[in-house]
Amino acid sequence: MIELMHILPALAPFILIGFAAQMVDGALGMAYGVISSTLLITMGVHPKAASAGVHAAETCTTAVSAISHIYHRNLDWKLFVRLVIPGIIGGVSGAYLLSNIDSSAVKPLVQTYLAAIGLWLLWRSTHVIHPTGNPKIVGPLGLIGGFLDASGGGGWGPVVTSNLLLQGSNPRMTIGTVNTAEFLLTLSISATFLVNLGWQAFTLATTGLLIGGVIAAPFGAYLAKRIPSNRLLFLVGTVLTLTSAYGVAKSLGVLG
Repeated sequence: MIELMHILPALAPFILIGFAAQMVDGALGMAYGVISSTLLITMGVHPKAASAGVHAAETCTTAVSAISHIYHRNLDWKLFVRLVIPGIIGGVSGAYLLSNIDSSAVKPLVQTYLAAIGLWLLWRSTHVIHPTGNPKIVGPLGLIGGFLDASGGGGWGPVVTSNLLLQGSNPRMTIGTVNTAEFLLTLSISATFLVNLGWQAFTLATTGLLIGGVIAAPFGAYLAKRIPSNRLLFLVGTVLTLTSAYGVAKSLGVLG
């Protein structure tokens, strides 16, 4: 009990990050990895450790989220099968790449990528997508989304969910399906990081993200039905753009 009281102050910020990120991810089918990675890297966590920690935590949070979406029947099983295999292939490839390159070199690139995703989300928040039918381009989205998610610490949701919506996929079913497929994706990515980096990549931050995410996960499927997506997209895009721009400037020495 005494040891827990000593750890809690250091753990609290990561619990809050995990909780907030999972609430958004559960409602939109995107942004857990992007928000968590952005804030972790901004706090000084190396990209490798940030991505490994986020995906380790997501293994548990996406499991709870998947169960919630299945319970609320927010799932298209045919779309799930088309997404999950390419996603795993891309995710394992991205995790292997990130595990075997210099983190100091990749950090500005990761931050720039996340800033671009933030700007893209801002743009998406100003557009209304009307469902028109079943998406035709699915496998390539899974492959690219999985690769970017592992190598950049986030991107599965922003790439896959939004592109499926652009193709006219039903928003509720898309969010539930993408979240459910993400469980198997993060499980594969975490296993790859574990093989290449060892247990040292999974830090106190991982524990905090896991606790916060698991607490928030059951509410995601419910929020997917209640909160206007455009409002949350705007807020997520604003946070990501500002924090990532700060990270890029810091990495390049502009802020000292």
